[in-house]
Amino acid sequence: MQLFKSLAHLPRTVWLIGLISLLNDSASEMLYPLIPLYLSAVLMAGPKALGLIEGVAEATASLLKLFSGVLMDRTRQAKPWIVVGYGLVGLGRPLIAFVTSWPWLMLIRFSDRVGKGLRTSPRDALLAAVVGPNQRGLAFGFHRAMDNAGAVVGPLVAWALLASDIPLKEIFLWSAVPASLCVILALCLKDEPGESFDHLPKFNWRDHRISSAMKRYLVVVGIFSLGNASNMFLLLRAGDLGIAQQDIPLLWAAVSVIPTLFSTPLAAWSDRIGRLRLLFAGYAAYGVVYIVLAYLGHGSLWLFALYALYGLFLAATEGVEKAMVADLADKAHQGTAFGWFNMITGLCLLPASIVFGWLYQDYSAEFAFVFSGVCALVSAGLMVFWWKTFNASLKPHQSQF
Repeated sequence: MQLFKSLAHLPRTVWLIGLISLLNDSASEMLYPLIPLYLSAVLMAGPKALGLIEGVAEATASLLKLFSGVLMDRTRQAKPWIVVGYGLVGLGRPLIAFVTSWPWLMLIRFSDRVGKGLRTSPRDALLAAVVGPNQRGLAFGFHRAMDNAGAVVGPLVAWALLASDIPLKEIFLWSAVPASLCVILALCLKDEPGESFDHLPKFNWRDHRISSAMKRYLVVVGIFSLGNASNMFLLLRAGDLGIAQQDIPLLWAAVSVIPTLFSTPLAAWSDRIGRLRLLFAGYAAYGVVYIVLAYLGHGSLWLFALYALYGLFLAATEGVEKAMVADLADKAHQGTAFGWFNMITGLCLLPASIVFGWLYQDYSAEFAFVFSGVCALVSAGLMVFWWKTFNASLKPHQSQF
């Protein structure tokens, strides 16, 4: 009951950003489970092409996330970047219906990620600006819950359309409707008035304003991201282990229900017990899931338990990771801090998806999944190793003993 009262008192901006994410992810996840199918059945490409497409797309978004975050700090304006970002995404997705080869699909995914790169850091900084430190977990958790709710709606819509024998090309075209609504809602956002920082030093890549704790945190999430290949490989693995193609969107929708229900309470819990415990548990769970998936037998019912645990990993980490960034960054450089976080994690997704696809296709799925699991466990270990460093950089009410 207390959780619902806290949600009701969140600022209008948090609710509006949450609704935008719900609509955007509904469109995105309507297409997401279909891309591996479209790539293999229509464009005749395999895991290597999938890894290259996803890696290049995410790396592009990552560089722009730092750029847009720095500009957010200098202009103190988030809205223009958010509007343009969602606009580019809305233009790109329907064009997938017209591609005839996988390089064209990579180009469209590239434009889609340009939009994501422009909007993500300003949006995160705006979320951090409109709530107090003791509400950051709640706000970011709620945002991730709405995002994951879209990941439930989208695959269900995709499954219903596939079951009705709607061609894949037409499904891609339908994604234009929620994308247009996102742009309209983004235009309703208002930038948060705040302090003006007129004497910000020029940006440089060796940014000494980033604390040592923040740098170590970036190392932790960077190593984790090296093993965090595209979720499309989880869908591919589900097919390998006996899930019928038409049921894969349903499986992904079921997975997404879990972070939809638990992201908000778990992230809000981190406001009280601290972020580090949840991040450690989440990274450890990811490592276990991937290592067990490597050796799971065909048709095993344990597959559903593992995918449910993966959903809990998402719930425990997605919002909490970003709340931790806000905790470690000073107010004048929130956009830049989110830019670094988003860039580092995204850049590591380039080798993550490429290496995973290469291992999957040229060696074995087992080898690929074990590699990702080990990266996650190494990150969890480093978090414990640097636990005191992180605590020393947090304010008293955020310390996590």
